[in-house]
Amino acid sequence: METSTFVPVTDWNEVIKKEARGLSDADLGEVQEVDDNYVLTQRGTISKEKFYLPKSIPHGYNGRVLLFDITEEEAKEKFIVNTSAAEGGDRSKVQTRDPESPIPVIEERLEVSKKESVVEAKVIKKPVKETKTVEVELTHEELIIEKRSPTAAEDKTTITKPPSPPPPPTTTTPAASSSSKEIMQSKTEINIPLKREDVVVSKKPYVKEEIVIKKKSVTETKTITEQVTSEEVSVRNANGEEVIEEVKK
Repeated sequence: METSTFVPVTDWNEVIKKEARGLSDADLGEVQEVDDNYVLTQRGTISKEKFYLPKSIPHGYNGRVLLFDITEEEAKEKFIVNTSAAEGGDRSKVQTRDPESPIPVIEERLEVSKKESVVEAKVIKKPVKETKTVEVELTHEELIIEKRSPTAAEDKTTITKPPSPPPPPTTTTPAASSSSKEIMQSKTEINIPLKREDVVVSKKPYVKEEIVIKKKSVTETKTITEQVTSEEVSVRNANGEEVIEEVKK
């Protein structure tokens, strides 16, 4: 018998023509057909035995063997199929050896379990550009032009000198006259340095704020809705009338 792990069947078409087993490695034959509620198995070649096993019986499948949680004796007593009825298409007639043996009425129950999964949250930082305006006071030097007469400049002289004899009379030479004319006719440039302040812009990153990420557990209630199948029992007598009897407790 296969020793790998058994898991619930997800695709019942996969179990057709696969080996069916019960508890204690009981041989339940080979799966022949599967319908909505039952699995039909057959064992033997000459003396054939067919079992009509409800899907609701706990089971498992490992890829080669379909294992039912039932003993061979229970399968023979409750789920062995009348061969002639099965060949005629009426598979709902299940024979039991003892008329007094109980007939199980199967009902599915919801079994809800929980599993833990991990999802990821992301913290994303991205640069955002914005324009900022800052006012800066700048200082610069400008020229101030004052006009004044030479006499005013002489009046402001504070240095006193002893009187000197009057200079001898001078005469203007032709050479001096020609030099004055050359100065008046030439272009003269005088450079005066003026100080001024200019704007220097630089950018420096700094930590504006800090964020702290925390986790907390939140419990919520979810409602699970799923269809389940249950069997109803009706008993009819030889005349086809439904028989209703009280169940003795």
